[in-house]
Amino acid sequence: MHSSSKRILSIDVARGLVMLLMTVDHVRETFFLQHQVSDPMDVAATSPGLFFSRLAAHFCAPMFVFLTGLSAWLYAHPAGGTRPAGGFLARRGLFLVLLEIVFVNFAWTGTFAPATLYLQVIWAIGLAMLALALLHRLPLAVLAALGLAIVGGHNALAGLSFEPGGAAAYAWTVLEQRGFLTDGAPRVKISYPVLAWIGVILLGYACGPLYARAMSPSLRQRRLVLGGAACLALLAVLRTWNVYGEPLPWRVQEDALRTAMAWLNFTKYPPSLDFLLLTLGCGLPVLAWLERADNAFTRACGVFGGAPLFYYLLHLYALLAMQRAAAALLGAERVDVMYVWEVWVLAAGLAAALYWPTRAFGRYKRESGKGWVKYL
Repeated sequence: MHSSSKRILSIDVARGLVMLLMTVDHVRETFFLQHQVSDPMDVAATSPGLFFSRLAAHFCAPMFVFLTGLSAWLYAHPAGGTRPAGGFLARRGLFLVLLEIVFVNFAWTGTFAPATLYLQVIWAIGLAMLALALLHRLPLAVLAALGLAIVGGHNALAGLSFEPGGAAAYAWTVLEQRGFLTDGAPRVKISYPVLAWIGVILLGYACGPLYARAMSPSLRQRRLVLGGAACLALLAVLRTWNVYGEPLPWRVQEDALRTAMAWLNFTKYPPSLDFLLLTLGCGLPVLAWLERADNAFTRACGVFGGAPLFYYLLHLYALLAMQRAAAALLGAERVDVMYVWEVWVLAAGLAAALYWPTRAFGRYKRESGKGWVKYL
């Protein structure tokens, strides 16, 4: 494969890999509810298998948002020049917000009139894209500095609070303070405060020149590995001595495994600095490695990553149908599996079943030339 094609395909492969990890977590949320995982995870009450399954899913949102910013730079800088990206980013961002409110909430609740409307990751990505639409024309150095300031500094703002019911309180709930916007019908819950995700998408866009055609693959991969190593080195210092970047300090537990779990127990809502240092610190070297990897698994990941929103919606509705069909067949209110390994098996089976329709849509997306398919 030509090196230029591999550089772009590696982004799809990385995106597909996180989509598969996401599938495991969503199967857990659909068929493993007798073992709810709190956020942050309760080290004392969570089995290691469940803990590390949940930890694997933590890599999904940071890498997906980072790659969204990276892909936005590639959209704005096609071969041979540049093109306006603000309109596309704004339209896609608004589309994602609408999708979250209507179709994603239905997939989770099974009703268009839920008691609680949850604004989760698709909503957060949509708002982050709207922010990027406004800011992307700034110099890349400014975007990088702003992204670093947000990702590195938002934890220092955690203690801020505003008078309930005021505009500032509503804005802060959306940006940083996870909670309810309304108590009426339906209640609106901000599950993904968006400020830190804006920082991540800005960093992804600022890293776009790494994927310019003029950039040599070896230099790009070296910089990705060095960037990941720098993140992990900073994490080791900040986390080991509970310096900054994570509101939950870790403590030595009764054994080495539980101690490791405590050290790795990071806050996701909103994502702490330590959370992002771990996930992006591991994700960037993987992104570099995937550019050199070519096997059946990476090619399958590329299929899922080539049509990520299509697969996201398809797998949510498939899970809704599976849960309802299983409950009807067994005459139960709901059906759950008993073991963590069964969650992984179900996720693998679901991904395999959805591979062919995702592949077919991805091919249609590439060959049709229709504008609307770009949104999926």
